[in-house]
Amino acid sequence: MMQTLRLGASISLIALIMLCLAWELWLAPLKAGGSMLVLKTLPLLLPLFGILRGNRYTYQWASMLILVYFTEGAVRTWSEQGLSAGLAFLEVLLSLIFFVCAIFYAKWIKSHASQQS
Repeated sequence: MMQTLRLGASISLIALIMLCLAWELWLAPLKAGGSMLVLKTLPLLLPLFGILRGNRYTYQWASMLILVYFTEGAVRTWSEQGLSAGLAFLEVLLSLIFFVCAIFYAKWIKSHASQQS
């Protein structure tokens, strides 16, 4: 169970990073040729190594960070049309997968650590 949650969080975070890059550079940027909104990818890189290593503290704070991406995806799903709305919906799904995996992984690790003490 723990490995599944860790794998789910890792895959969804990497997929979200790739989605944000592709979306804002090539697929449906706000301006032709790409937009500065691609910089929204940078905060996602901060927790990447901690998530891949299974650091509980990183899972805890990254689960709060990801809510910004959920909110952006929800707003853009509602306000945009066509491909951009579809990409925004995918952003919502990936952020939800990450959030659920992250909070349950952090809870699982905490309870597992307290049982060993």
